[in-house]
Amino acid sequence: MIVITGATGALNGATVDHLLERLPAGGITVAVRDPAKAQRFVDLGVAVRRADYADPTSLPAAFEGADQLLLVSSSDPAADAVALHRTAIDAATAAGVGRILYTSHQGAASDSPFRPARDHAATEALLAETGIPWTALRNGFYAHTLGWLVGPWRETGVITVPGDGPVSWTARADAAEAAAVVLAAGGGYDGPVTLTAAAAPTFVDVAAMASELAGRPVEVAVVDPERWVADQVAAGTPEGATRFTLGIFLAAEGGFFAGTDPTLGQLLGREPLTARDVLAAS
Repeated sequence: MIVITGATGALNGATVDHLLERLPAGGITVAVRDPAKAQRFVDLGVAVRRADYADPTSLPAAFEGADQLLLVSSSDPAADAVALHRTAIDAATAAGVGRILYTSHQGAASDSPFRPARDHAATEALLAETGIPWTALRNGFYAHTLGWLVGPWRETGVITVPGDGPVSWTARADAAEAAAVVLAAGGGYDGPVTLTAAAAPTFVDVAAMASELAGRPVEVAVVDPERWVADQVAAGTPEGATRFTLGIFLAAEGGFFAGTDPTLGQLLGREPLTARDVLAAS
């Protein structure tokens, strides 16, 4: 049996949909914080269990009988993500899960300026300590966030950033489908598995793509990080959220998101979506 957490979210919900194209519904269970939001899975014949990383008592029954367990990473910026992941991993180990898969990040590193990347690295270390088979799906930086990070370039003709560097912008939909392929394979993917688009353009490269799409010049303005923070705060964004986002740019500048890998395309059997595809659709 395959148990998938976080299935009411966009990433793992799509993974379940793709998995249902490959395996019978009877072999799939979703474990979610609010089962009432998972009715569509019930209608498809998928079993629904309650699982909340913040409620350890909910996890043993949720993970029982799992040959494979897909753990979604915590998306709460205010939470201690590593502590939540440790709780889930400990429960999975105690439940005798055959393999734990985890939605990690391509930039997972203990010294990354981007906090979630440090959380992913710490979680992968916890998985390695379990002594049971594990897979870290190191998804590339989700491309749907690109439109938010580059701002209103169509109106201004300028992309203002506090740092520039290559980023392997990767469609979340592609990552979700690849996870289903890995789960359906039932093994053969051990440890970190990097899932990225084929290229890692810089913001200067992104501006060139934007120029082609707009039919007019789009420039990049790289500004001092503290000035960028001040401008964002003055525009109404809380400083904590602003500095969280700053970590993305600083990590890109440091090369933490630069790597690419052909595995995603191989799993999909086609070329993954690109940053240009995302810009064109925005």
